[in-house]
Amino acid sequence: MWEDFRWGAATAAYQVEGAAGEDGRGPSIWDTFAHTPGKVLGGDTGDVAADHYHRWQEDVALMAALGLQSYRLSVSWSRVQPGGRGPLNPAGVAFYRRLLDELVAHDIAPVVTLYHWDLPQELEDAGGWPNRETAYAFAEYARLMARELGDRVALWTTLNEPWCSAFLGYASGVHAPGRTEPAAALAAAHHLNLAHGLATQAIRAELGEHTPVSAALNVHVTHPADPESAADLEAVAQINAVGNHVFLGPMLDGSYPTRLLRDTAHVTDWSFVEPGDLTTARQRMDVLGVNYYSTQLVRRYGGDGPAPRADGHGASSASPWVGADSVEFLPVAPPHTAMGWNVAPEALEELLLALDNAYPDQPLLVTENGAAYEDVVAPDGRIHDQARVAYYRDHIAAVLRAREAGVDVRGYTAWSLMDNFEWGYGYSKRFGIVRVDYETLERTPKDSALWYREVIRTGRLPGVEEAAALPVLGAGDVRAAQSSDR
Repeated sequence: MWEDFRWGAATAAYQVEGAAGEDGRGPSIWDTFAHTPGKVLGGDTGDVAADHYHRWQEDVALMAALGLQSYRLSVSWSRVQPGGRGPLNPAGVAFYRRLLDELVAHDIAPVVTLYHWDLPQELEDAGGWPNRETAYAFAEYARLMARELGDRVALWTTLNEPWCSAFLGYASGVHAPGRTEPAAALAAAHHLNLAHGLATQAIRAELGEHTPVSAALNVHVTHPADPESAADLEAVAQINAVGNHVFLGPMLDGSYPTRLLRDTAHVTDWSFVEPGDLTTARQRMDVLGVNYYSTQLVRRYGGDGPAPRADGHGASSASPWVGADSVEFLPVAPPHTAMGWNVAPEALEELLLALDNAYPDQPLLVTENGAAYEDVVAPDGRIHDQARVAYYRDHIAAVLRAREAGVDVRGYTAWSLMDNFEWGYGYSKRFGIVRVDYETLERTPKDSALWYREVIRTGRLPGVEEAAALPVLGAGDVRAAQSSDR
């Protein structure tokens, strides 16, 4: 069981692996999307990414040298099952076996996410997540992965941020597959809920009822522009329904909120919800994964035409919030990260407390938290990313305060282990605590990585100014970790 507090870091397959056309891997929707002109900044693709597929041993040694206690990775569905159905690709399965074996050998608990947005293109061609059959294909894929990898996995995560999969992929079109069909987005959301439940059942049928399973949700923290305004408070409730309870409801309560169904009645009649679906979606979740980056500010919109929108982490964009046409998203006060997202560590504590209040028996795990900044390599070769160190220090402190208040938080996962392909932003945004030189693919731990290593080693939160004075992590340290059989 996932019972202890663990310090970890995370990546996702399409963002780091590369080797897009090697060893039998089939195309995913992100391969197609990234290769479509105009979809990704700079025309960047994940064809090479951080080349983790070829450098995984070096990367695990780096994790060990940093002292990581868990590593959250995702399986590329199209690498192990190229068309999303049918026989497995032995080379793809072997890659993940080797990777998981290496993690276990270094006492790093593998947290395996089965779906981090990279649907096999053949399944999208058949309708994608708006098609109910995709949920059943996903369950079969989950069953096969449990059979092939199950003895190596500490915690299974079915889905990462299904809100983004449904609404950024099928409503706004800013993520793959790039569709702009609000009704399809709501159908996709339901089938993702169904897929989570079916996959959880499939994993436990293979590995036993006590197998730890989770899902990682980007639960939105939304504040009213005027806390005294009933209209603005109503706008928050409207956003919470379509932003949070569209997944929390089915997964943890076994129902959709009435307000969500009412607010979206002009978009769909929800006839895709079949008898028994919500019972299936609600499966015991050993921990609820919580991804948090920033907040958003809203008010009731009183103008003509559609209101401005926001994306899944609170930054202004063209992303539609289906059923929230009368809500206006306002600029949030600085400081901001390079993504334009505000820095509000106190809201992470607020979120954890709110989830604990709503679901007091549900353990939580921070599965993503981090920041992109404009990193500069100093003359001494180091990356003195003081702003990122401050971000981590303040957010980890918020998690620890929530634990002290009695919230059952089982761990903290930094996003991301290394710089990578940042979806529609390509390689222009760097989230990593380890720098990747995209010309040479050399890895260099930033000050934030050295600071995080000290947190894990000592259990204390060093001051931001201490990070620059911490000893570097040299090649010898990584080699020593790589040769260790601890």
